[in-house]
Amino acid sequence: MAPGRKTYRIVLADDHVLIRHGIKNIINQVPTLQVVGEVSNGEELLKLIETGVPDMLILDITMPKISGIEVVGIVKRKYPRIKILMLTMHKSKGYFYSAMSAGADGYLMKDDSSEELLLAIKKIQEGKTYLSPALADDFTDDVLAAHRNQQCSPFKGMTDREKEVLHLVVEGFTSRAMAEKLCLSPRTVDHHRSRLLKKFNMKNTVDLVNFAVRNGFVAFEDS
Repeated sequence: MAPGRKTYRIVLADDHVLIRHGIKNIINQVPTLQVVGEVSNGEELLKLIETGVPDMLILDITMPKISGIEVVGIVKRKYPRIKILMLTMHKSKGYFYSAMSAGADGYLMKDDSSEELLLAIKKIQEGKTYLSPALADDFTDDVLAAHRNQQCSPFKGMTDREKEVLHLVVEGFTSRAMAEKLCLSPRTVDHHRSRLLKKFNMKNTVDLVNFAVRNGFVAFEDS
């Protein structure tokens, strides 16, 4: 590395050791890039970041304990300067929209080439948003921009409690079951449900669930 050139510090988060090793070997080909940490789940990642903030996270979506998408939201709130590249096998629009709406800076598929990984890192370093070529045909630039811009997100301004309730609504919880899970009264839960219907101008719960899934608030497993 040339004198005075700063090393770009990257942390890898994936529960498969072989995948982490493969990514690390690719990154090590570039003198200005350095893998400074590896973890297997979201909890380990959040603890590691507290000891030293990296420049970028390369993050799997499906991890034990805390999902990758949840981690994106937490990291971006606490450390907005950290760049995040999602590395995943999930090609569904639900996962993509959820990751980008949470604040991810790029979305790369695990079966993309090593050259594509390095290109993704480079683009994100430059302040751009990266999208895997495997998904490019399905998403226009306008759609990508809309989901990266928080002002365009239909879920902007929701409280943490409203987000919790909406997740449980989508998962099919009754008001009574929600009340037990959230330690609230059924009446309070019904109040939150009514506010959500009003906020999104939905007539019933079925319409609300369809809206949430269609707009990427909740991502389901690929079929």
